[in-house]
Amino acid sequence: MSFSKKGYDWADAMPAKQGLYDPSNERDACGVGFIINIKGQASHKILRDSENLLCNMSHRGATGADTRDGDGAGVMAAMPHQLLSREFHSLGCKLPPLGQYSTGNLFVQPGDQCMNQFDSIAEQLGLHVVAWRKVPVKSEILGPASHSKEPVVMQPLVVGDWQEERKFQRQLFILKKRAHHEIQGLYVCSLDTRVIVYKGQLTPEQVPEYYVDLRDDAFETHFALVHSRFSTNTFPSWERAQPFSWCAHNGEINTLRGNKNWMRAREGLLHSKAFSPGDLEKTFPIIDELGSDSAALDSVLELLVVSGVMTMPEAVMVMVPEAWQNNPLMPAAKRAFYEWASCVMEPWDGPALLTFSDGRYCGASLDRNGLRPCRYYVTSDDRMICASEVGTVDIEPEMVTRKGRLMPGRMLLVDTREGVIVDDEKLKLQYAQRHPFQQWLDKYQIKLSHLAAKPPAIDDCVPVSQDRRMRAFGYSAEHLSLILSPMVQYGKEPLGSMGNDTVLACLDPEPRLPYEYFRELFAQVTNPPIDPIREKIVMSLACHIGPEGNLLEISDRQAHRLSLDSPLLTGSELAAIRGMSAQYPEWISHTIDITFDVADGVSGYKTALDRVCKEARAAIDRDTKILILSDTMASAERVALSALLAAGAVHHYLVATKLRAKVALLVETGEARETHHFCVLVGYGVDAICPYMVYEAIAKLHRENVLPDKPVSQLIAQFRGAVDDGFRKVMSKMGISTLQSYKGAQIFEALGVASEVIDKCFVGTASRVQGTTLEGFAADALARHDIAYGPVIAVMGDEGEYNWRKGGGKHINTPAAISSLQDAVRTKNKAAWLKYTEASQKSIEDCTLRGLLEIHADESRSIPLEEVEPWTSIVKRFCTGAMSYGSISKEAHTALAVAMNRLGGKSNSGEGGEDPERSIPRNGDSERSAIKQVASGRFGVTSNYLADADELQIKMAQGAKAGEGGELLGTKVSREIAKTRHTTPGVTLVSPPPHHDIYSIEDLKQLIFDLKSANQRARISVKLVSEVGIGVVASGVVKALADHILVAGHDGGTGAARWTGIKYAGLPWELGLAETHQTLVLNDLRGRVVLQTDGQLKTARDVAIAAMLGAEEFGFATTPLITLGCVYLRRCHQNNCAVGVATQDPVLRAKFRGQPEHVINFFYYLAEDLRSIMAMLGIRSVNELVGRTEFLRTKPDYQFTKGELDLGLLLKPAHEMRPGVATYNVVGQEHQIESRLDSRLLPDLLESLKTGKPGEVETEICNTDRAVGTILSYHLSVAHGLEGLPQGTVRLRLRGSAGQSLGAFLAPGIAIDLEGDANDYVGKGLSGGQIIVYPPRASTFDSHLNIIVGNVCLFGATSGEAFIGGIAAERFAVRNSGALAVVEGVGDHGCEYMTGGRVVVLGNVGRNFAAGMSGGLAYVLAEGFDDMCNKESVDLETVHGEEACWLKRTIQRHADLTGSKHARGVADRFSELLPRFVKVFPKDYKRVLAEETAKETTDNTVSVEPVANDVVDIEDALVDESLLSDRVQKLDKLRGFAKYRRRGDKYRNAKKRVNDWDELSTRQTKSQLQVQAARCLDCGIPFCQSDTDGCPIGNVIPKWNELVFKDQWRDAFDRLMATNNFPEFTGRVCPAPCEGACVAGISELPVAIKSIEAAIIDHAWEMGWMQAVPPRNRSSWKVAVVGSGPAGLAAAEQLNSVGHLVTVFEREDRVGGLLTYGIPNMKLDKRLVQRRVDKMAAEGIEFVTNAHIGVTHSATDLLSSFDAVLLATGATWPRDLNIEGRQLEGVYFAMDFLTASTKSLLHNKGGISAAGKHVVVIGGGDTGNDCIGTSVRQGAASVTNFELLPQPPRERSADNPWPQYPRVYRIDYGHEEVISRWGKDPRIYSISAKRFLGDNNRLCGIETVRVQWTREGDRWSMEEVAGSEEVVEADLVFLAMGFLGPENKVIEELGVKQGPRSNVETGDGSYQTNVEGVFAAGDCRRGQSLIVWGINEGRMAAREIDTWLRSNNGHGGSHLPISGGIIPRTVSAIKAPVS
Repeated sequence: MSFSKKGYDWADAMPAKQGLYDPSNERDACGVGFIINIKGQASHKILRDSENLLCNMSHRGATGADTRDGDGAGVMAAMPHQLLSREFHSLGCKLPPLGQYSTGNLFVQPGDQCMNQFDSIAEQLGLHVVAWRKVPVKSEILGPASHSKEPVVMQPLVVGDWQEERKFQRQLFILKKRAHHEIQGLYVCSLDTRVIVYKGQLTPEQVPEYYVDLRDDAFETHFALVHSRFSTNTFPSWERAQPFSWCAHNGEINTLRGNKNWMRAREGLLHSKAFSPGDLEKTFPIIDELGSDSAALDSVLELLVVSGVMTMPEAVMVMVPEAWQNNPLMPAAKRAFYEWASCVMEPWDGPALLTFSDGRYCGASLDRNGLRPCRYYVTSDDRMICASEVGTVDIEPEMVTRKGRLMPGRMLLVDTREGVIVDDEKLKLQYAQRHPFQQWLDKYQIKLSHLAAKPPAIDDCVPVSQDRRMRAFGYSAEHLSLILSPMVQYGKEPLGSMGNDTVLACLDPEPRLPYEYFRELFAQVTNPPIDPIREKIVMSLACHIGPEGNLLEISDRQAHRLSLDSPLLTGSELAAIRGMSAQYPEWISHTIDITFDVADGVSGYKTALDRVCKEARAAIDRDTKILILSDTMASAERVALSALLAAGAVHHYLVATKLRAKVALLVETGEARETHHFCVLVGYGVDAICPYMVYEAIAKLHRENVLPDKPVSQLIAQFRGAVDDGFRKVMSKMGISTLQSYKGAQIFEALGVASEVIDKCFVGTASRVQGTTLEGFAADALARHDIAYGPVIAVMGDEGEYNWRKGGGKHINTPAAISSLQDAVRTKNKAAWLKYTEASQKSIEDCTLRGLLEIHADESRSIPLEEVEPWTSIVKRFCTGAMSYGSISKEAHTALAVAMNRLGGKSNSGEGGEDPERSIPRNGDSERSAIKQVASGRFGVTSNYLADADELQIKMAQGAKAGEGGELLGTKVSREIAKTRHTTPGVTLVSPPPHHDIYSIEDLKQLIFDLKSANQRARISVKLVSEVGIGVVASGVVKALADHILVAGHDGGTGAARWTGIKYAGLPWELGLAETHQTLVLNDLRGRVVLQTDGQLKTARDVAIAAMLGAEEFGFATTPLITLGCVYLRRCHQNNCAVGVATQDPVLRAKFRGQPEHVINFFYYLAEDLRSIMAMLGIRSVNELVGRTEFLRTKPDYQFTKGELDLGLLLKPAHEMRPGVATYNVVGQEHQIESRLDSRLLPDLLESLKTGKPGEVETEICNTDRAVGTILSYHLSVAHGLEGLPQGTVRLRLRGSAGQSLGAFLAPGIAIDLEGDANDYVGKGLSGGQIIVYPPRASTFDSHLNIIVGNVCLFGATSGEAFIGGIAAERFAVRNSGALAVVEGVGDHGCEYMTGGRVVVLGNVGRNFAAGMSGGLAYVLAEGFDDMCNKESVDLETVHGEEACWLKRTIQRHADLTGSKHARGVADRFSELLPRFVKVFPKDYKRVLAEETAKETTDNTVSVEPVANDVVDIEDALVDESLLSDRVQKLDKLRGFAKYRRRGDKYRNAKKRVNDWDELSTRQTKSQLQVQAARCLDCGIPFCQSDTDGCPIGNVIPKWNELVFKDQWRDAFDRLMATNNFPEFTGRVCPAPCEGACVAGISELPVAIKSIEAAIIDHAWEMGWMQAVPPRNRSSWKVAVVGSGPAGLAAAEQLNSVGHLVTVFEREDRVGGLLTYGIPNMKLDKRLVQRRVDKMAAEGIEFVTNAHIGVTHSATDLLSSFDAVLLATGATWPRDLNIEGRQLEGVYFAMDFLTASTKSLLHNKGGISAAGKHVVVIGGGDTGNDCIGTSVRQGAASVTNFELLPQPPRERSADNPWPQYPRVYRIDYGHEEVISRWGKDPRIYSISAKRFLGDNNRLCGIETVRVQWTREGDRWSMEEVAGSEEVVEADLVFLAMGFLGPENKVIEELGVKQGPRSNVETGDGSYQTNVEGVFAAGDCRRGQSLIVWGINEGRMAAREIDTWLRSNNGHGGSHLPISGGIIPRTVSAIKAPVS
C-alpha cells in the first residue's frame, strides 16, 4: 500500500492522471442530515437514531462494483467524553475535563513515523500529545476496493493551554494544517475539543458497524450530523468521505477554481493578531489543491471561525449568502451586511445544502436558489431531525409539533447552549446589526455614479469600409450584421440554428481570436444550471473592484471599493475611473500599453507579454490601485497583444505573487466585441472591460444609416443590455448566480492551446490536445495586422464564420456534400455517394479532431467482406437524433421513424411528446419513435408515452446549447403540436434548463428509478454533451443505473439557440467519447452500459473512429434530415423552411419531398462502407472494434501552422489502463424492480389494472419506498392506453412518509391516499391519476402552516388531480400542463413555466410565483401576493361568476378529501374571502382565448399568416411607384420566397425589338427589385455561390440581396464589387448558374439574382460611385496581360489595384475580347464595355490594341520586358464539322459571323449578312442563340437551329438534380423572336447534318438524318433512324459547336506546355505554367466556359502573380482576395509552419 502524498489523496487512492482521465474532475453528491437535542442533553439514543437517518438515505449514495464498497459515509458527533475517559484510562491516561483536551480520528499509514512527526509539530506549537489510541474497527466487513486503501485509524490525545479556548483552537488549526502540508501518509478527519468525526469509504450501513465506538453505549452525544456520499468514481477514497472537520456539504461549488485563486491572492493580505508571528503563514495554502470543493469550503470556514473574526453562522452567511441584490423585501440592515460581505469575499456559489456544527451550534444553510432539499421535524421532546428527506427516523405523529423545510438562502440553527431554535431572520439581523454596515458603505463605498467625466468622442468619422483598425482586430461584415446589429437593435443576442459545423480554431490556418479557443463549461448531472430568465432574481452582475481588505478582520475600510453594476464600461465610465484620483487621491490608475512594434515580429509578442506583467508589478509597488491594459495605441506601426492573453498573464502573475487582491484590473480593448469574449475576460480575472471599438462601430453604423435612428447612447445601452443578459446565460449554464463568483473562476476548457500558453496566461485550465503556441497567437495577430494595413483596403466581407461562404471559413456541411448526398440516396447513385463521402471527408479533415487521424491497417489482417457482420445487423446500432415534433414537421418526423423502424434502428421523439396514434401501424409501417425523450420541458410526457418506448432518454444537455433550455416559437405551435404537448396553440413554449428534478447525481438516479418504474422493458439512456470531466460524470450516471449513455458533440443540434451557446459551449465528441470510455473502463463500469455518440457523423470513417474511441451505437441527426431534403438554411427557428422539413406551416409542409427510403439508402451505404473498413482491419463485428484505438494514429504529414496538436491522450487504449475488464457492454444493470413496493402490490392489483375491476390496498410506507404507483401505471397504460380507467378504479391507501416521486406518472384510474407526508417530486408527470396527501389524523399541528410535500411536486403533470393538505416546498406545479391541484401554501417559483391546468393555493407563496407561466390558471389566497408574483407574463384579476362557484366547489372537495380544517374554514367564509382571491391569468393564454372567442383564427397554425397557393405579385395590383414604395416597407422578407412572384428583367416586345440593336431587357424599378430581393432566403449555405454549381466568382448574393431589400444600395454596390469586377457584363450575359442553384428554386421559381446584380451596378454608375481611383502606391513590377477578355481585364484590374504596372495586349482593334466582338450588341451594349475600359485606363492600366502576340509582336521580347506575363487569350479555336461540303461558301463559324456583325455596327463595315437568307445554326447554347437573334435582325428569310441531342425535359430529370444547372427546355430571346416572326420554334432536336449541299460552290442545303438516343446505365448511345433522311434548305450555316482550345502562336513561342485538350497546362489549383514568370487564366487554361469563370480565373491568376512577385522579392503574401471576396489572412505568410 502506497502512502506517498500529503493531506487529501494521502493514500494514493485516486488513479494517476492518464489518458483523458483527470482525478481533479471527480465530483460527488450526497444525502445529509442531523439529529439534535435542542436543549443539549446527550444520550446514546441520538447516535442510534442517526444510524436510521443515515441508512434511510442510502439510496442517495452509491456503491461500486462490489456492494460492500460504498462511496463514503460518516458521522460527526459531540466529543464522547465518557467513552474516551474509559478508553484512554486503559492506556494509562487520565482524561482532562471536556474542553481541556482535543482528539479526533486520523488516518495514518502503518508504523510510528506519521505519529512521531505529528508529535513533533505539536511540540513546536506548545501542544503535547499525551497518548495515541488505535480506534477499534471491523475490517472484515469492507469490500475489496475500500479494504485496499484502508488506513489505520488513530486518536491522539492533545493537550495545551486550555484556559484560552480560542488560542487552543488556533493551535489545533495550525497543527492540523501543518500536518496535512508536512506529513506524508496522514490525514486528519477532525481535531477539536467539542466534536469528533467518524467516516470512511463505507456504505451508510457500514459506518456504525465498522467503527465499534459508535455502537458503544458509553458514546453519548447531544447531536449527530451524518453524510452519505455519491461519488462519480469507484476508487477507494477514505478522506473524501464526509463530514469534514466543521461541516458536511451536499452540493457542488461551481466557482471553485476562482475561489481558490482569490483565496491564494488574499493570502498576501492576511494578517491577524490572534496568531503568533509566522504561524499563520505556515497554514498556507489555506486550501489544499487536491481536496474536494467541500473540503476547500470547510478549510476557509474553519479559518474564519478559528481566527475569531466570525462565528460559524456568520462565516456561513459571508461565504454562502442569500440572494439579496434583487430582494426589495429584505430588511435594510441585513442587506447592508450582505453588501459589506460582498466587498470582503465573493460567494462560494453553487447548489449547496451545508450542515455544520461546532458543538454548540448545529445548523444548516441552503443556497440562494434552493437547489437541494432540506426538511425537518421538531418534536415535543425537544428533538430536531433535519435531513435531505423526511421519514428517515421513525417518530410518532402525535410527537411532531412542527414540520418545516429550509428555504432558499435561509439558515436553520440550533443553539444548544441557549436551548433554542434560532429564527433565521432574527439570527441574521443580530449579526447585521452588530456593526454599522450601512454607515460604512455610505462612507467608503464608491459608486460609478459618484465619478464625473466627460463622454469621449467615439466616432472618428472614418467609414466602416475604410477602418483599418477594425480589420486589425478581426471584425467582419458577417459579425457586424449577424451578431452586433441585432444586439444593438433589439437588446438581445441573435438566435441561430443547426448547430456549429465550423472549423475548430486550433485547426484553422486563418487567424482566430484567442477567445475562440475557449469553450464554456456547463452543468450536467452533478449540479444544475440556473434559469437566467425566469429565475433572474437570484442572479447579479454587480461587482466590487479595487483593493481588498484583510479577510481576518471586520472593518469599515473593507467597504472602500468601487462598485459596478456590470463589468461592461462605456468610454466615459472608463475615463471617470481613470481619473478618479482627482476625487479619491489614493485611487491612482496606471494604463499599460499592450501593443508592440510590428518590426519586432513574432518574438516581440512574448517580450511584450513579459513587459506588461513587469509593468503591472512595478505599478502595484508604486501603490497603484487600478491597472488598465489598453490596446488603443494599435496602429500601422504597432500590433496589439490579445487583450485576453495580456489580462490572463497579468492576473495569474499577480495571483502567484499574491498581489492580485491589491489592485483592480481593467481592460480597454478593440478586440473583444461579443458576449463570449467578455465572459472569457472576466472568467480569467478581469474586473471590467471597455470595448471601445464596439462603441465606435455602433456610432459608424448609425452614421451610415445601418442602425435605427435612435441616439447612439441608446443603441450602446441596448448592446450592453444584450451583453449583460448574455453574461447571465453563460454564468447560469454552470449554475453560477453572481458575477463576483464567476470572475476568475475559469469556467472554460481551452481547446487546442499549448501548455506554454496555459502556464503563462490560463493556469489551471484544461487543455488536453496542446496546440497553438505563443508564436502561433503572435502570427495570428501579425497576419490580421498585415491585412489591415496592406496596400488595399478591401471591403469588409462575410468571412463565413457563421454561414458557409465560398472562400470563407471552413464548414463540415458544404454545398457539394449536401447535393451529392441527396442525389445518391434519391436515385441510388453510387457515383454521387462517392462524391459525397469524398467531399465530407475533406470537410472533416479540415474542421475536426478526427480529421487529423488516419486508420492504420495491417494488410495481413484483412479478411473477406462476407465474414464481416452484415449491414442489416450494423444498422440496428444507428439512431436518428432527438428532433422534436414541433421543431421539425410531422412529415419529416414520421419519415425518420418509418425508416428506422424498417431498419431495426431507432428514431427519437425529441422532447415534444408524440401522438399516440403513431403507434398504430399504417400500411405495414410503424410511425412510432422507439426512443422517447424526457427533457426539462416535459412536453407530453405521460405514463402512456413512457410505456410505449424501447428506450427512454433523459436529455441532460444538448449539443447546440449545452446547459441551456430550449424554445419553440408560438409560430410553430399549431393545434396538432399543442395537443401533443398539452399546451395552447400559438403560445411560445420555453424549456427551462435541466434543473427542476435533476439537481444532482442523486436526483438523476431518482429519475432513472422513476423511468425504469414507468417502463421496465425500456432501457434508460442519459444524454450528455462532451466537456472536460464528462468521464467522471458518466461514471456517476452508470452508478445511478443508467443502461445507456449518449455522448453528444458540441456541433450538433437542430434547435434554436443564441449564437454564444452554439459556438462556444461543449467540446468535440471525440474528446468526450474517449474520456468517457477510458474513465468507465478505469472504473470497471464500461461493461454495464451501452455507449453512443453523435455530432456531425457523416461517413463510415467517422463511425469507425467513433467505435475505436469507445462507442457501440451511433446517432445521426443532420445527415438524415439532409437526405429528406434539408439544405441547411439555418432558419429552423423561423418556421419558414423552404423544403418543409423544419416548419409547421401547412403550405410549406406540402413542399416536403423526403421519403423513408432516402434515409434507408443512406444507412445502407454507410453500413456497407463500414463493413469494408472492418474487413480491411480484420474485424468481424462492431463489438470487436470498440475501443481499439491502436488502429488510429495522427496523420504524419499533417501541417500544423500555429502549433502541433497532440492526440496522444485521446488515443490511449483504455484496455491498457485497466487490463482484464470489459470494454463494451456485456451485462445489464441491476435495477431490482422486484424489490419495489409497487412490485409487491402488483399481484393483488394486476387483475384490476387489466380488466378495470375496482381494487384497493392499504399499506405502510417509508421514505425508501420510491415512485409508488408508477409500475402500476405502466401496466395500466399498456392495457388501456392514454385514456386509462375511470378515476379511482384502483386505490392505494398509504400511511407514513413516502419516498421520492410518489405517484410519478400516475395513470388515469389510479388514486393514492397518503396519510403522512412525502418527499420531493410528488405527482411528477401526473398523467390522469389522483393524489391526496394529508397529515396523520393524530397530528397536533395546523396543516396549512407546515410542510407536507417536498420540492418540484407535479412537475410536468399533464392531467389528473392532486389535493395537498399542507404546504408544498419549492417549485410546485412547474410545467403543469393539465392537472388540477389544490395546496395550502407553496415555496419559491410556484407554477413556473405552467402551460395548462388549474392550481388553487390556499395560503402564502414564495418569491417568483408564475414566472414564465403561459397557460392554465392559478387562484391564490395569500398575504402580500403582489410582491411575490412575477408579473412579466401574467395578469392578476379577481374571481367572479361561474368561476367563483367552481372555485368554492373545488375548495370544499379539497376539504372533504384531506380533512383540512383550514380549507373547510375558507369554504365556510368563501363569500367573505372571495375578494382576496387573485386569479393569475397568463397574458398569452388570455390573448389566444380572446382570439378564439372572436373567431379571428381559423388556420391550423395560429401565428402563421397563411400563404395562398397563388403567390402574390404586388406590382400587379399597384401601378403607382410611390404606392409600391410604400408597400415595399411592409414586405415579408422572412417568407418572401413563397409570397411573391419571381420577376426578372422582362424582354422588350419581340416584334419591335428585332428592328433595332438596343438592349433586349427593360430594367425594374428599385421598389420592384426590393420585392425580388425579399424572395432571397439568405441561406445558411447559399448554393447560389457554391463552388460546384453556383456562382464561380463567389458573389455573396444573399448579402447584396439583403442590402437591396434594406435600400442600402451603396453598401450593396461595395459588396458586389468585392467579388465581381464587371457586374454590368455578367448581369446582362451570364446564364446565371446561381439561379439554377437557388434554394428557392427547389419548390418555387428562383430569385431574380441577375436582374438585381445588373441594377446595382447600373445604379452605381448613375450615382457617380464608379470613379477612377488609381492606386495610392506603385510597385516597380510590370505585368503584361495577353488578351482583353473577361479573364484578362479582371486580372489587369486586380493587379493594378495593388500598384503593379499593367499593360494589356489585344489583337483586335478594340479592347474587350469576346465582350466586344463575341457578344451581340443587343445583349451587351458596347458603350458599357468602352466605359469600363476608359475607367481602367484612367486608373493607370495601359492598353495596346492590334497587338497579336506571337504574330505581330514577339512573345519572348514581351517576357523579357515584363516581370510577369499572363496569357488570357481565350479558347478561340472553334470546333469544326468536317463533313462533305464543308468547303462551300456560306458555311461559317458562329464567332466569325458575330464578330463581323458587331464590326459592321461599330465601323459601318460590311460583313457576313443573313439578309434574305435561309439560315441554319448548328449547335445550341448562348452562341447559337446569339446567331439566331443576329440573323433575325439582319433580315433572314428563315432561321432553323439543329440540335444533335434530344429535346430537354420541361422539368429537371432524375439525372439533373438540383442544384445542378437545370438542363430543361427553355425559350431564349432568339427563339422567341423566331416564334414571333414565323410562328414556330426554330429548334429541331435529335438531328444530324450528314452533308452540305452546294450549287456553284455555294451552299444551298443540308442533308440530314434523325437520330435516336438510348441510355444504358450511365452511358448514352446514338443511332441514326432509318428512313428519316431529309434535305433542309440553307443559304448560310453557322457552326456553333463550341471551342477546342486557344490559338498556339504565343504558346509555342514561349514554350508553354499544353494539355491533352490543347489547353495551357498549369499545376492543380495553380495558374503558373511550366515557364518561369508566365501564367495563364481563362478559357485558354480551363477550356470554353462562362464569363463568370473567366473573371474568376483572372482574379485568381492575379492573386497568384502578386504572391509570386512579392515572395520572390521578400515582401510576404498577396493582399488580393480569393473567390468570395475574402482575403486569406494566412498565418503561414507571417511565420514558417510549426512541425
